[in-house]
Formats: sequence, C-alpha cells, structure tokens
Amino acid sequence: MSVRVKATAKYVRGSTRRAQLVVRAIKGKPVSTAASILRFLPHASARDVASVLKSATANAENNHGMAVERLWVVDASADEGPTLKRFRPRSQGRAFAIHKPMTHITVVVSEKEG
Repeated sequence: MSVRVKATAKYVRGSTRRAQLVVRAIKGKPVSTAASILRFLPHASARDVASVLKSATANAENNHGMAVERLWVVDASADEGPTLKRFRPRSQGRAFAIHKPMTHITVVVSEKEG
C-alpha cells in the first residue's frame, strides 16, 4: 500500500457546490494534468483548489520523498464549512439575511504503482 499525502485549506470563502464542480474535474488524474486543468477552468474556486493541490504535491515531495512525476490525485473533496450570517436593512423595518458560505478543500495525492 502506498503512502497517501493530503493538504487541506479551511475556511475558504465561497460556495461548496461551486468548489465541488472544480474538485470533480481533477479527481483520479495525474498531478501535472490536474494542475493544467485548474489553470484554464473559468471558476473562481479553481485558484483555491490549485493552491491546495500545489501544497499536497510539495508535502509529498519534501516530507515523503515522492517523485512529483508519479503523483496522482487519489481523492479530492470540498466540504461545507461555517456560514457567516449578515443582515441588510430593507424597507418598512425589515431585515434581509445574507449568507456568506465557507468551504473546506482537501486534496489527497499518492504515487502511482507499477
């Protein structure tokens, strides 16, 4: 069984649903391919996922001595974090709720066997 290395970015501002679209695009791909996919995706959360992927790759290379060319994205997830709740004043004394969601992004990489 090969070693799995992960990196996590917590409390990233942005919707979990939108981040999951980006995360699904890189799951099961080589790290080099995943990085190029993230570079050209139009989603704002692609930048956050790319930084987590870069961190996981650096962890694997520096802490475990793995070859970057042989790394694959084994698992990637975007989980829901806390939501900031703010209120805007509206007419006739009402308050309008504004929800500012946060996301926890995790990327797990491992060396391809064989």
